Amino acid sequence: MNNPRDTLECGHSLAELSAYLDTGQIADPAHLDSCPECQAGLASLRNLSALGSELLSSDVADAGSGTDDWMQSILDNLRLELRPGRSIPLQSDHPDDTLWETEGSISALIRSVVDAHPGTAAGKCRLHGDVTTPGALTTVEVEIAVVYGHSMEERADQLREELARTLATHTELAIEAINITVTDVLEEKP
Repeated sequence: MNNPRDTLECGHSLAELSAYLDTGQIADPAHLDSCPECQAGLASLRNLSALGSELLSSDVADAGSGTDDWMQSILDNLRLELRPGRSIPLQSDHPDDTLWETEGSISALIRSVVDAHPGTAAGKCRLHGDVTTPGALTTVEVEIAVVYGHSMEERADQLREELARTLATHTELAIEAINITVTDVLEEKP
């Protein structure tokens, strides 16, 4: 059963995307190749699955309660971040063109940079400021989890530099600051 909050703007749900990852079957597979929301959802679900597989045993043992509240909070955050969010205008060489990118696409970009670092997982990603006004200053807030044994300060510095380069390449945002908060230290798999 789908919760209305699980449904993306394109009409697909997180449950459908999850089933597609499990079975390889979906009603309109061509749609997945062209839909940025579905692509971001699939990427996030793949990352969640990979991280979950590694950490499930120790998390369940540590939790001891038998509930899955932690998984629900991750899914709630994914639902929020898969929404397109605000439309961010882009410059165009032609006066008749109206170009923009969505806040959700930028969150997916940030997430992909963070998740590409071994031993690091992205949490919440937020853009603060009036991103709908070209040139307005924007602050990027990113929460991460780091596997024990990796320097948190070094990892945050590396990510801040890489995110600055990536956002300068793929967006027209005027980045004022990139704040990275380590919200969790994960146990390394034995």
